[in-house]
Amino acid sequence: MLNYTEVSTFIIVGFPGLQLEYFHMVAWFLFILYVTIVMGNLVLVVMFALEHSLQKPMYIIMVSLALSDIGFTTVALPKLIARYWWNDASIGFYTCHFQRHMIHYFGSLNSLIMLTMSVDRYLAVSFPLRYPMLMTAPTMTILTVFSWLVAHIFPGVTSINFIQISFCGSNQIIQAFCDTLSLAALACGEKSYLSMASYATAMFILLVPLIFVISSYFCIIISNDLTVICCSPQGRRKTLSTCATQGCIISIYYIPRFFVYSVPHIPNMKMTPDSQIATTFFYSFFPPLINPFVYCLRTKEIKAILISTPSFHLSLTCTAPPD
Repeated sequence: MLNYTEVSTFIIVGFPGLQLEYFHMVAWFLFILYVTIVMGNLVLVVMFALEHSLQKPMYIIMVSLALSDIGFTTVALPKLIARYWWNDASIGFYTCHFQRHMIHYFGSLNSLIMLTMSVDRYLAVSFPLRYPMLMTAPTMTILTVFSWLVAHIFPGVTSINFIQISFCGSNQIIQAFCDTLSLAALACGEKSYLSMASYATAMFILLVPLIFVISSYFCIIISNDLTVICCSPQGRRKTLSTCATQGCIISIYYIPRFFVYSVPHIPNMKMTPDSQIATTFFYSFFPPLINPFVYCLRTKEIKAILISTPSFHLSLTCTAPPD
């Protein structure tokens, strides 16, 4: 049996090609990005808590997504900011595993939230008269709590697999944070089983909700109940706006993930470390940045609250709401 020198700490490399003179500039960018994401999503959470008129199923989903985005950003960005601000790249062994679990937990949670959101929109558009009975605030709360609990299962499966392996040799994580792909590359011995199990888990949590999401939007478009709505140009624009807006966010969330996760399993296809990290960074932090504007500031009720509140008298350029 081989003797391994166990790894006790990991090093977050970040962008391997980034020159030292740009570290502080990148740190400032990441700090501003973090504050913007947290504050933007926190505004929605505070408004939901204070305004009883917003405590409806649709806004419960939005608040759930906002809290998930705040959680993911808080788990992922502070260590990366410290890496470029103070050149503090080390992260403890168990801290790294905790970060990996939470990174994939919030990723799984967002996937389930998008599934719930698509079901809610399908019921609202296809069954407008029965929607208030089919989807009540208590029902949506139960679905939301269920999603927050179930989302732990998928990264938990990978965590069990990681408990059974050792890490030796290099401790450098070529990524912006600890994740399954990066840690699997540092594992000792045979890695194929761990890699395939992690890939299968990731594809399950991505593909299953995505199939339901696509099916729900397809049903919205072809539903016979839309014939009444589509007789009105305004109704047609509203429906298409709902599908197009959420479809865009879903595409940003799912497609790059499929590509990054699948590349290691496709023969003769590789990504450079910088391009892989840039792609991961894009699909990880761009949706949380724009979600408050796409899902919240475009709704009539939230716009009315912002306009009527003196502290929010800003020149907001909002389009027609999708709700």
